[in-house]
Amino acid sequence: MRRHRFAASVLTAVGTLLAGALSATSADAAPPPSPAPSSFSPQQAAEGFWTAERMRGATPLDLINVTPGSLRTSVPTASGEETVIGPTSFPQAGGPWTGGGAVVKTSGRVFFTFQGRTASCSGNSVTSGNGSTVMTAGHCVKYQGSWHTDWVFVPGYDDGQAPYGRWNATKTFATQQWAASENINYDVGAAVVAPQNGRTLAETVGAQGLKFNGGYNKAMYAFGFPAADPYDGSKLIHCSGNSSKDFLFSQDHSLGCNMTGGSSGGPWFESFDESTGTGLQVSVNSFGYTFLPNRMFGPYFGPEAKAVYDQAQAS
Repeated sequence: MRRHRFAASVLTAVGTLLAGALSATSADAAPPPSPAPSSFSPQQAAEGFWTAERMRGATPLDLINVTPGSLRTSVPTASGEETVIGPTSFPQAGGPWTGGGAVVKTSGRVFFTFQGRTASCSGNSVTSGNGSTVMTAGHCVKYQGSWHTDWVFVPGYDDGQAPYGRWNATKTFATQQWAASENINYDVGAAVVAPQNGRTLAETVGAQGLKFNGGYNKAMYAFGFPAADPYDGSKLIHCSGNSSKDFLFSQDHSLGCNMTGGSSGGPWFESFDESTGTGLQVSVNSFGYTFLPNRMFGPYFGPEAKAVYDQAQAS
């Protein structure tokens, strides 16, 4: 089988580093362009647009045949059946979450329209001032200079079913660095969703706490809804293990994990309690290197990520 990921290629990463080195050493370098807007009010999905069939058929964003220069790459891996290990196994390379708890309701799939096609990512409901904030990856709200439309969050997604409703985004956000240049180190996004029946998202499904500037090398749990082989997007999948810092081309966390396309934007937790399904969100699924299969990378939640969260929760 072939496992696909939203991935920063080595060439892209080296190019970014080289560009930074040149701008730092050139006395005559042109001033940087004004930052792109870091928020967007997306067209809301029409009532009935995200049917069960349309959600099942949405393509993981990284599998869409986008224009040249895409960060999408493919990772060839060995074929064979996946061994499903219970959630109490640590580390866990990837398998269905059967432990229950809060994460089953706070995490969900994200659906949107990108370049005229329906696509998917993952996301998570977090504690916020407005009770309506979802954290996800930057490329799950804006990609290749285009903000996604018809953006909805489906918490507790279950094989085409939306047991807690489909939550339309009223505004989406990304870090300034992602909005301006899609810098993979700052691949963090957020959305504010409209209340339903007079209740906020947090009042309906709960919300997870967050932690910023928490450091590296932590025991982590990552969750998402991968929809590319060997997964199909129908179930909540998790990985767990001791994370480390990327020693190659990014400043991201690194975790052994075989989740595939569609898991982007799913939450990473530290201090995760398997018995309650709660933890502190410190990152999101972001990318993988083509030459390093079965590892996931997630951006460090520093001041840039906190600024996005603050902007969203105050909206």
